[in-house]
Amino acid sequence: MSAVPDRLRLGLDFDPAPLVADMDALDVAEWIPHFNTRLYTGEWSGVALRSVGGKPGTLYPDPTASGGFADTPALGACPAIRDALERFACPLTAVRLLRLAPGAAVGEHRDYKLGHADGELRIHVPLTTNPDVEFVHCGERVEMAPGESWYLNFSERHSVANRGGTARVHLLVDCVVNPWLDEQLAAAAA
Repeated sequence: MSAVPDRLRLGLDFDPAPLVADMDALDVAEWIPHFNTRLYTGEWSGVALRSVGGKPGTLYPDPTASGGFADTPALGACPAIRDALERFACPLTAVRLLRLAPGAAVGEHRDYKLGHADGELRIHVPLTTNPDVEFVHCGERVEMAPGESWYLNFSERHSVANRGGTARVHLLVDCVVNPWLDEQLAAAAA
């Protein structure tokens, strides 16, 4: 595929209600603080749904890990999310839910090799959000609605602040680039 834009809303939409129901059914103890504590203020937490070795509580999608990625027990308790992931006809590496509480903010940063040209990319599927979430990618605000799916080149600068009164929760799906994914990106870019 030729050059891919740094930001695309994909044509892969989901009904957020059953995904939120799965999220709400998770035990509160499964939500752990994000590992990069120097990067954020407030509460930023997550639940690993696929991780290296299927280990629960492993939010870091280690690009240098020697073991393979596998489903965690939490994904087994999320049938709607599992069904949603089956719509991705590409290999999946790390999958997690990340929640940014009201008043929390994640500073500007870049993620390691998460752009199309790197062969692995991240797709965000918002589950809950509010109009006062400010997600900024390459200096521009990006508004993502529940149930949409978005590719952004996370190797580029991005930040997020939740200035609203409700939590912002996204399903993050790290995908290995393949022909199906290239088709999704090309259709979104057209």
